[in-house]
Amino acid sequence: MEKKNVKISWLHPDKSHDLSLPIYQSELAAGMDVESAIEKSYILDPGEIHLFATGLQIAIPNGYEIQVRPRSGLAVKHGVTVINSPGTIDADYRGEVQVALINLSQTAFTVNRGDRIAQLVLAPVVQAQLELVKELDETGRGTGGFGHTGL
Repeated sequence: MEKKNVKISWLHPDKSHDLSLPIYQSELAAGMDVESAIEKSYILDPGEIHLFATGLQIAIPNGYEIQVRPRSGLAVKHGVTVINSPGTIDADYRGEVQVALINLSQTAFTVNRGDRIAQLVLAPVVQAQLELVKELDETGRGTGGFGHTGL
């Protein structure tokens, strides 16, 4: 598996002693779990969307992005997921990494400081070079859209 160096720093190192850097939970994991850096517990009500701080900023290498993805355990067990999944952190962004969570369940969910709230996945990026043409090539599928092949 290829490894890529990524620089990361705490926005407030003096306030981050109780938090961990994002970490892979297994040898072949694609995503690193990232923790909440909120000062006090937050109750995420059913249907509510809230932006959670991580206390981190990342210098992503050119040609890459970091995707912010849900943690499957939070989604399946509690109905809590990343609202804009996958969220994208661009290589030229240097602000705080934040995670937008939504509670899709019927029960309030408490997020505490240090809770693992999302996964960060480093992924290569290819930018499209658009070419305007009069018409597109024909394919077997053609213009068949959502559900056109049945269930």
